[in-house]
Order: sequence, then structure tokens, then C-alpha cells
Amino acid sequence: MEKVFTKIANWVAHVTGLPLTFAVCCLIVVVWAVSGPLFGFSDTWQLVINTGTTIITFLMVFLIQNTQNRDGAAIQAKLDELIRVSEGHNNFIGIEHLTESEVEEIRDKCERAARRHDEKIAAMAARKAVAQKRAPKKHAA
Repeated sequence: MEKVFTKIANWVAHVTGLPLTFAVCCLIVVVWAVSGPLFGFSDTWQLVINTGTTIITFLMVFLIQNTQNRDGAAIQAKLDELIRVSEGHNNFIGIEHLTESEVEEIRDKCERAARRHDEKIAAMAARKAVAQKRAPKKHAA
């Protein structure tokens, strides 16, 4: 069942993202709007578009959520593998399962470490520039 749903969800996600699909939906709305006078802008005429768009929106919310969940899980797995095989800290693997405040705490630590690193690099560059200025200049003969 899960494989069939995934296959259908992928196909629907692909088709709904096509420019032609958007154009067809726009055409449906235009045809509906133009048909208003023919139906006297009746309650039934309005109900047709309202019901249709509500049903489609309701179903698309679940489809989009499913697609985003799978994409997010796949990206996390790829990132985890990159961390695992690199010199990165393996303790970052799986942090997507932490609470929002725990992830924010880790993010703050990373930002502080990056600032310290940037400051260290800037200090080294400044020392190098000062040392180069103080070094005697060689004149070409």
C-alpha cells in the first residue's frame, strides 16, 4: 500500500507542478467565471467552484505534506552520511529529532564557534599584515 501511495503521490506532485496544469486550472476558473451569467450567478454556480477547490485543496495538503516529509527525510539521510564520512562532528547526526529549543541551542553554539573562528582568522591576518609592513623592503637593482 505504501509503495502504491508513494508512486501516486510522486506522479500527482509532478503533474500538479507542470505549467500546463496551472494553465488548465486557470482556464477552468475563467470558464466558470464566464458561465456565471448563464447560471444567473446562482448559489449552485458558486457551490460548484467552492466545493471543487475545497476538495482539491484538502487532498493536496496531505499530498504536499507527504512529499515534504519524504524529501526532508532523504535530505537528512544524505547529510548524515556526509557528516559520517567527513571530519564533521558525528554528534550532529540525528539532531532533527531534538526539540526546537535543543536545536536552537546547538545552532547558537555553532554560530559562536564560527564567530570565534572568524575572529581568529582576522587576528592572524592582521598580525601578518603588520609583520609584512615592518619587514625591510628589498629594492630591485
